[in-house]
Amino acid sequence: MRVLRRLCVHELRGFVSLGLWVARRRHGVGAGARATAYTGPQTAMLFGFAFVAVVETVVLAVVVPWPAVHAALLFVDVYTMVQILALHAGCVTRPHVVGADGSLRVRYGQYLDVTVPAADIRSVRVDRRYPEGRTVQVHDDGSLDVAVGHQTTVTVELVRPVAFVRPMGLHARAEVVRLHADDPRALVAALRRERGDALWQERGDALKPERKGPAPVRDPLG
Repeated sequence: MRVLRRLCVHELRGFVSLGLWVARRRHGVGAGARATAYTGPQTAMLFGFAFVAVVETVVLAVVVPWPAVHAALLFVDVYTMVQILALHAGCVTRPHVVGADGSLRVRYGQYLDVTVPAADIRSVRVDRRYPEGRTVQVHDDGSLDVAVGHQTTVTVELVRPVAFVRPMGLHARAEVVRLHADDPRALVAALRRERGDALWQERGDALKPERKGPAPVRDPLG
C-alpha cells in the first residue's frame, strides 16, 4: 500500500508539474532564492523516448487491424508519452534551490525533495562523479547520490545527517549529498555566498552588546 500511495502522489505531482510547465512557472522558488537547473544530461534522451512513442503509435495504427487491440495500444502509448513529459516538466519546474538563508533544497522532479539547512552544511564543492545505477541512491556510508545522466557535479558535506523520504516512501538519512547541476560552479558560488551572509549575520548578532536599561540617576540630596 505504501508503494501504491507514493506512486499515486508522484502521478498527481506530475500532472501539477505539467500545468506549471505550460504556465512557465516554478515550484518552491521563493523571493531571494536562486534556482539551479539539472535537466541538461537527460533532456535529449527523454524527448527521444517521446518521439519513439509517437512513431510506435503511428506504426501500430497502420499495422494492427483489430480496433480493440489498437485502442488499448493507443492508450498505453499516449500514457507513456504523458509520463515522459511529466518527468521532464517535474525536473524543469522543481529545480534545486539555494535559499536566501543559505539553505539548499535538492530535488529530482516530483520524486525527491531534500532540504538541507544552512547550519548543517560543512562544505560544498564542484566534484564531478559518474555513479552507476539508479538516479537516487543511498549508500551504506551515509552518502546520497542524486544523479542525472549518470553523473553528479556537486558534493555537499554535512555537519550532521539530514533526514529525507526516498522516492518509494522509505525514510533515510545522509551525511554527504552529491547532486547534478547544469552549472555547478554557479550553484557552489551562490551557496557559499548565501551561507557567508547568513554566518556573518549570526556572528554580528552574537557580537552585539546586550541592551540594558538606562543607568539609575542618583539623587544629589541623598
